[in-house]
Amino acid sequence: MPEYGYTQDKGALVTRLHRIEGQVRGIEKMVDDDRYCVDILTQISAATTALESLALQILEQHIRHCVAGALAAGDDSKTEELLQAVQRFARAK
Repeated sequence: MPEYGYTQDKGALVTRLHRIEGQVRGIEKMVDDDRYCVDILTQISAATTALESLALQILEQHIRHCVAGALAAGDDSKTEELLQAVQRFARAK
């Protein structure tokens, strides 16, 4: 089984994902319960921030493990992959 940058923190990452999933379910319940628009938007913003934070953590681990390891081995193919990942992430904002 391959080891990726996030492998060592996998349990903590899954826990955070479950927490974010709970936030999203809470937003769904707010909509179902006809809660005030701004309150819903506030919760959406919090969930979005949580996902972005998680993405940055995984990106950092990717750079430190996958990209650094490939570059150390003389393989620069991860450079283009990294640039594309950063561009996708930046466009999503």
